[in-house]
Amino acid sequence: MIPISNPRSQLIPIEAEILSAIKDVLQSGNYILGENVSTLEAEIAKKLQVSECIAVANGTDALTLALHACGIGEGDEVITTTFSFFATAEAISRVGAKVIFIDVDEKTFNLDHNKILENITTATKAIIPVHLFGQPANMNEINKIASEHNLRVIEDACQAFGAMYQGKPVGSLGDVACFSFFPTKNLSTIGDGGIITTSDPTIAKRIRSLRAHGSKKKYFHDEIGYNSRLDEIHAAIIRICLEHIDDWNEKRKSLAARYNKKLKDIHIIKTPFASNQSTHVYHLYCLESEYREKIIEELYKQNIQTGIYYPCSIHLQKAYKHLAYQVGDFPIAESLSKKLFAIPLYPALSYKDQDKVINALKTIKVCHS
Repeated sequence: MIPISNPRSQLIPIEAEILSAIKDVLQSGNYILGENVSTLEAEIAKKLQVSECIAVANGTDALTLALHACGIGEGDEVITTTFSFFATAEAISRVGAKVIFIDVDEKTFNLDHNKILENITTATKAIIPVHLFGQPANMNEINKIASEHNLRVIEDACQAFGAMYQGKPVGSLGDVACFSFFPTKNLSTIGDGGIITTSDPTIAKRIRSLRAHGSKKKYFHDEIGYNSRLDEIHAAIIRICLEHIDDWNEKRKSLAARYNKKLKDIHIIKTPFASNQSTHVYHLYCLESEYREKIIEELYKQNIQTGIYYPCSIHLQKAYKHLAYQVGDFPIAESLSKKLFAIPLYPALSYKDQDKVINALKTIKVCHS
């Protein structure tokens, strides 16, 4: 089976470095918030052109702590996309705020900035744009609206490490940004991990306290916090991977360009759009088709894995039934839930395997109704 993603294929070539780093951590006896974590924070801050970087346990915690540190909670509203992984909205609810969903742009699948203004109320405190599948959202327009209405902008960059927007790194485009190091992410580890970036020292200071039970000084707690810390082993692995991320992302972009070229004439699918004002890093390569189920079935027969991202928009999830959104409220997102699917793309994907995917797609026949 040719997988959608293959983290192992990225890590095995650097296995010796990883095992050596793990051994060093083991022998150090310092396993939580040690030298690897602080060095990783400094390295990522430099790479993403921000002054502060705080490592946490996972991407969901990163979003939750960012919201909490921005003072967002009960009675507040946060505007975000309905077409994302559930954690984007979950973090808003976790801090007690109300999620205000809006639809997405039909080309980029990112939050449609044209829908923001009509959803701003006196309770609105922040906007969370998601750089979906590795493509940056339209941050100029989002930041402009946020500035005019005194709103925080929290980037959900969990799928987009290394992406650029008008020459600036994702992670430096809002007040705060959140990343995930889940194994399938572009920059990853062999477990969970996350990081928060900002150039606001006040926010950074509060996040550092919140991640350690609301404590600035051991055993003295200023507020109710969290236990959300990146351990030394994962930090050591991510530091090694950080040295390779630019090369890995270039390979993703090259493979995506090859797909775009070779699939463009297949009338039953639509290849992904990439904006000319940003650099898409293709965490996922997603196609649109009215014949998704048939295509997935045929690819499976040829040992090609696919994935549906996402089969149910967040506003229609059972967990948000209380918000009373209805089918038809966000037609673009709901349409994508029925049409969109991912095909294999990862840095170690060979041209041979990619050609197998391409040829399989070219030979699929569908019955037009």
